[in-house]
Amino acid sequence: MNVDQDFLYDDDEAVKFIKNSLPEELKGKFSDDDINYIIDLIYDFYSSKGFFEEEDDDDDKEVEINEDELISYVVKSALSDGIGKYNADDISLIVQGEMDYCESIGMFE
Repeated sequence: MNVDQDFLYDDDEAVKFIKNSLPEELKGKFSDDDINYIIDLIYDFYSSKGFFEEEDDDDDKEVEINEDELISYVVKSALSDGIGKYNADDISLIVQGEMDYCESIGMFE
């Protein structure tokens, strides 16, 4: 991807990418809506940590994401929202799939 080109995050493509990355036994366990909900929680977590705040002098600042904390946030939020109880290992695979999707569109470049 050209460095000058903006990345284009497509929710539908992200869901497809994540579903394709899941092991066969999990592909039917999560609906597209479930995955979209989890993606929303991932970005809620990022926002709560200030990852989207712009800093003029730190455009290339590397962001450290604590995956265990992120996964715990998703599991707890889903439970408190009344969506259901998710398995942390399953959520870990979805989080990894979402990160891989972002990498594939050059979001981290």
